[in-house]
Amino acid sequence: MFGLDESIKLERRSNDLLAIGELLVDMISNEYGDHAGSDGYTRFFGGAPSNIAINVKRLGIRSRIASAVGEDGFGTFLLSRLQQAGMDTDGIKRVGEATSMVVVSKSKSTPIPIFYRAADFQLTVDEALTKWLRDSSIVHFSCWPLSRQPARATIEQIIAEARKHHVLIGFDPNFHKMIWQPGEDGAAYVQSIIPQVDVIKPSKDDADRLFGEASTEQHLQRFLDLGARLVILTLGEEGALVSNGAETVKFETCATEVVDTTGAGDAFWSGFYTALVKGYSLREALKSGFAVSAYKLKYPGAIVELPALEYIREQYGMGKGGHIA
Repeated sequence: MFGLDESIKLERRSNDLLAIGELLVDMISNEYGDHAGSDGYTRFFGGAPSNIAINVKRLGIRSRIASAVGEDGFGTFLLSRLQQAGMDTDGIKRVGEATSMVVVSKSKSTPIPIFYRAADFQLTVDEALTKWLRDSSIVHFSCWPLSRQPARATIEQIIAEARKHHVLIGFDPNFHKMIWQPGEDGAAYVQSIIPQVDVIKPSKDDADRLFGEASTEQHLQRFLDLGARLVILTLGEEGALVSNGAETVKFETCATEVVDTTGAGDAFWSGFYTALVKGYSLREALKSGFAVSAYKLKYPGAIVELPALEYIREQYGMGKGGHIA
């Protein structure tokens, strides 16, 4: 069990975080509201795992990305942005499909996405990916690669290898029925993955889509009943409920200004993972996640120029703490 006032013991390796999955172009509307009333969109770098990998590097730990993009202008744009952020792009495969894209409504609550997918799920296992996993302390993925083959088989192999080599597994169950093949019970498949991971961070919207509408307490219990070891159920401006199965704690948000919610969940993961690697207790790592998310909410786009984690913690009244074990 993960004690909230204890640090999670990670295997110290040459890389801290390996993020696997979607690398996307986010087209975010220039106006607030739904897509019917939007006349213009701005292109942003996107994809939750890639956002997190860039964020944690800026916050102060090491990361790598494994993904797939098309041999097109959008794919070149994404690779260029990774390189500008100082990221190694050796794990990005270029494939003969169009680069995947999400069209998103600018929002101060929950963005409305429209999905256009082709290249992102063309991700397969090779010797390099297996080595990067074994050289990492944490691996992170979302529902996106699970929703289509061959990426699903890739993630299944990654989970097995991670458990074998004591790599902490983080899973974002950002379930959207639209990203699954017609007629497939994606919710049931995602539920089957839950007992195989270490940390899961659903939003209330994610949980409603997975299980049907219910109270936050009912959702939290459902994840625990399925075998989740640590559940972080985020509730937007109401913070989050966190449970390790023995103790449930309410955390308040740090946000005071909201310009754009796109990427706020990725920012939370980034602060949380960085704090874990730096040796903070689980409780302080959760607070760090909220602080980084609050910092990101003040800016448009999925990722922003984050300062070091310690600076952000100080901005939100938190001590430095932490240590590299």
